[in-house]
Amino acid sequence: MDVWIRAAAGLIGSAAIAGAAYRLRSLSGSGAWSAAIMGTGYVALGGPFWFGALLAFFLSSTLWSKWKRRHARKEAAEANYAKTGRRDAMQVWANGGLGLLLCAGHFLWPAQGWAYAFAGVMAAVNADTWATEIGALSRRAPRSVLSGRRVAAGASGGVTPLGSAAALAGAAFIGAACAWLAPAEASPGALLAAAAAAGTAGAFADSALGATAQAMYRCRACGSETERAVHCGAPAERIRGFAFMTNDAVNFASSAVAGLLAWAIGCAVA
Repeated sequence: MDVWIRAAAGLIGSAAIAGAAYRLRSLSGSGAWSAAIMGTGYVALGGPFWFGALLAFFLSSTLWSKWKRRHARKEAAEANYAKTGRRDAMQVWANGGLGLLLCAGHFLWPAQGWAYAFAGVMAAVNADTWATEIGALSRRAPRSVLSGRRVAAGASGGVTPLGSAAALAGAAFIGAACAWLAPAEASPGALLAAAAAAGTAGAFADSALGATAQAMYRCRACGSETERAVHCGAPAERIRGFAFMTNDAVNFASSAVAGLLAWAIGCAVA
């Protein structure tokens, strides 16, 4: 019965937050519905630790997305991103879906490892978001995470010192939130360490996958390299990567890597 009571409360709260995000144009219609469903699951199956970390990610990433939204350097960097602006359903599930699975796993088979893995997953998606939003304002040209050569602003796999620092800060932020809300079976210090280290590593894994496996295209009209399969109103030519490895798929995969790493770190430190 407690689960159903929590589910009802979670639905009301999540729907209110998702509705506000929709009105602020942070979520699309599909993104708002997905966020409401996801938030309900986190509250019903988890509780403050799980929902609080999700909320910390969503609110902080939304604030950074809105900050200096019209900045010229940011607009230039985002010009060829696959998705910008309002998050749709795929983005919502790519960022929070794995965390919900871990939350459900903990509900069914309670153990401390779930919490550490979850902290790593949420730290990774937050680190990647902060790196993307803040790194786009860098005055320095990004360099490939693999070769170190300079690449165009907004290119997949490109990193900057500012973006890297933002990734670490974003991961540590989630780590601090997880430590503050730590469940009884997990160590706050281990949660902070696991999230900060694994989340940052996950952000760099995201860049590495973006530079290798993610599908990249060349616009047949303007010649620019882009994450978008359609550019300038026409299908673009795929020049590298796998068609199924979209930006959302990269986010999911890199957060999974961070989750495994955080699980190992948390269990070792604790």
